[in-house]
Amino acid sequence: MSRPFYLTTAIYYANGAPHIGHAYEVIAADVIARFNRLIGKQVFFLTGTDEHGIKVQKTALAQGTSPKTYVDDIAAVYRQEWAYLNVTHDRFIRTTDPEHYELVTRLWNKLVEKGDIYKAQYTGTYCPIREAFLTDRELKLMQDTGEDMSKLEAVTEENYFFRLSNYKDRVREFIETHETFILPAYRRNEVLNQLEDLADISVSRSKKSVSWGIPVPGDDEQVIYVWIDALSNYLTGLDWGVDDAAAKERFEEYWPPNVQVIGKDIMRFHAIYWPAMLMAADLPLPEHLLVHGFITVADTKISKSLGNVITPKDLVDRFELPNVDPIRYYFLATTPFGQDGSYTDDDFKAKVNADLANNLGNLLNRTLNMTKKYFDGAVPSFSKDYQGLIDISELNPIREHYDNYRFSEAMQSIMGFVDRANKYINEKEPWTLHKEEKLEQLGDVIYAILDSLRQVAILLYPVCPSLTKDLWAQLGFDMDLDQADWRWINGMLTPVGQHTRLGEPVLPRLESEIVGTGGKKK
Repeated sequence: MSRPFYLTTAIYYANGAPHIGHAYEVIAADVIARFNRLIGKQVFFLTGTDEHGIKVQKTALAQGTSPKTYVDDIAAVYRQEWAYLNVTHDRFIRTTDPEHYELVTRLWNKLVEKGDIYKAQYTGTYCPIREAFLTDRELKLMQDTGEDMSKLEAVTEENYFFRLSNYKDRVREFIETHETFILPAYRRNEVLNQLEDLADISVSRSKKSVSWGIPVPGDDEQVIYVWIDALSNYLTGLDWGVDDAAAKERFEEYWPPNVQVIGKDIMRFHAIYWPAMLMAADLPLPEHLLVHGFITVADTKISKSLGNVITPKDLVDRFELPNVDPIRYYFLATTPFGQDGSYTDDDFKAKVNADLANNLGNLLNRTLNMTKKYFDGAVPSFSKDYQGLIDISELNPIREHYDNYRFSEAMQSIMGFVDRANKYINEKEPWTLHKEEKLEQLGDVIYAILDSLRQVAILLYPVCPSLTKDLWAQLGFDMDLDQADWRWINGMLTPVGQHTRLGEPVLPRLESEIVGTGGKKK
């Protein structure tokens, strides 16, 4: 039996409410969690908020409140949004949690004991947006791409530094010998190039510059800088170092993370700084860093200043959606994971209508109507010549797609089964079989479609849990789809005689007065 599955997202910076870009990452992680539960793994799924730093401090001050009050409000918004998106995380970590303060202090002291933290004066270019000192390579890249450099600051401070350079060769060797550590694989060379100009990094800031943070042990004039603070949340999630037998057993059982889902903008910190810190702490490294691209709106970066920020609730209200499943489906079906995705209202409506409302919804509705008309709503029996529509050999590629985070390909394959079932109805013409009183053949046809819908419900469940539960119930099942097992797909059959429950469409066609107007109301 495989070991438990530990899954994390990045923790989201508490400087504003989440939008569809944040939602994309946590939805993808939730699909990974649901799929791994479906195939029988014990999953621990961690997400949360990053709540320290100068931007939070300044924003709270501008709003006339304390940083703690401000981040309490933002963290509550994130919790509500993740519940709204039907995200099944096991723990929501906050970097202001008392246990996180304690862990960061333990980690700091361990790095000091190893001789990997020292104090020195530093002069460099600080980017307040990234909350990081920039390398010469990063400065040149900003110049070459025409990025706004007006907010960069020349900073001279006496700070504590982590001897990152001590781990340069070990990190390089690990990346080169673990080909699936960074996914997609094409991101590896980008990280290896960043190792070329690697230097020790500042891991504290003077309280004169930033007062909102975890104090450096034994130095009241410094606070621990964002990357040790933020990255170590993955250890806090499993209570690393807690002097408790149960906590130690759980940590040993789950660590290291199987998958850490992150955005491409924080890849350097997770692929270089984080492994080096773990090496310094004598801890195993994560198996996979799963790096996603950005979601844009009509190919334009999401930005408050541009006024193009969209939240999941905006889309639910805009299209009068019964639940968030169309949002979950759209982003995973249309964006190959790792690449950037672009949202428009027209694309959203077209994709959701075509796949979920028309293709799947219509298949379910017409099949249940025929079942009611021809068999009084009961699942018909099938003959000895019966053949199902989906063979077990066709399920393995879909499992591989899920296993390898190829969500768009998994959705394409599942919708291929739905296409096949719709085509099968048109080819077999159940209405003609009924008219000609070929009841045995009619039973085979209706049963084949009903059972293929059962299989599709389980296959699609990780992405569309609410919609598939509705579909599942309309097929007549009473068992909870949340308890589904991958083996149900081909290891069970729809019970003959089970009464179907014809209900409302699982997803009505989307209509909106704003479609075709560039996403803005007329």
